[in-house]
Amino acid sequence: MATSDYADVFNATTTAFTKVTPRVWGPAGTALAFQLQLRPGEAVLDVCCGTGASAIPAATAVGPEGLVHAIDVADDLLEEGRLIVSDWALQNIDFVTADATTWEPPSSVPAAGYDVVSSSYGVFFLPHMDSAAARLTRLVRDGGRIGFTVWREHSLEGFAGPYFEVLSKYVPAPPPPGPMESPREANGRIDTADKFASWLGDLGTESVVVNELSNLLPATDDFTWDLVLGSGLRAPLARLDEATIARIRQEFLELLAERGVHTLDMGTLVGTAVVRR
Repeated sequence: MATSDYADVFNATTTAFTKVTPRVWGPAGTALAFQLQLRPGEAVLDVCCGTGASAIPAATAVGPEGLVHAIDVADDLLEEGRLIVSDWALQNIDFVTADATTWEPPSSVPAAGYDVVSSSYGVFFLPHMDSAAARLTRLVRDGGRIGFTVWREHSLEGFAGPYFEVLSKYVPAPPPPGPMESPREANGRIDTADKFASWLGDLGTESVVVNELSNLLPATDDFTWDLVLGSGLRAPLARLDEATIARIRQEFLELLAERGVHTLDMGTLVGTAVVRR
């Protein structure tokens, strides 16, 4: 999927994305900021920032002498983030529409580089994840840190499987996979603690730490559907009419009830490491 397509998908998620943030994106973003051990005065780049789930905790941690550049391709999500930080009176964070694969630090960043680069549920959306992450790591000074959150193995299974099962009745089968891996495939390469730690180490880091964030949420109808509409799962619905989407919602929720899915597993891995040149 092209960058512009991701922008369209995630701009469309804004309302539902914001609704699920306190239960999904927010806890993971806060956990990432905490594990990175952010300190006052540090410079942070937060990639695929959305509405600021990890960027805003970073801004409060680095304080008025620090700075946070929060970048994403989805303008509507960024605008929601700007409204939040305006309400909080935070002045050390900038939400910028930008492609993470071409971002260059502005002059406000020390010549040695950022102290921290982070991304919560974003790195697996980057085209050519390994090379994109390696480039981001090069933006960090020696002794700085990188940190990412990704989905843990088997998380979302009881939820996503039935969704795509119902969806297949209404959406043509996707074309055969091309040379570029999908976000799901990319995440699958780093969805256990061992695989994630090894991948972080290959970026030229040391002191790798991977922790699991357990997040088990009641599968109420409203929350379950908001999670579809507020995430990348929304993408296949883009070309469907409202009546068809309503049928998919009903059949999906009925299938979850039939299979006794009462809890959504949002299990997440939080990985951080120290960069060495």
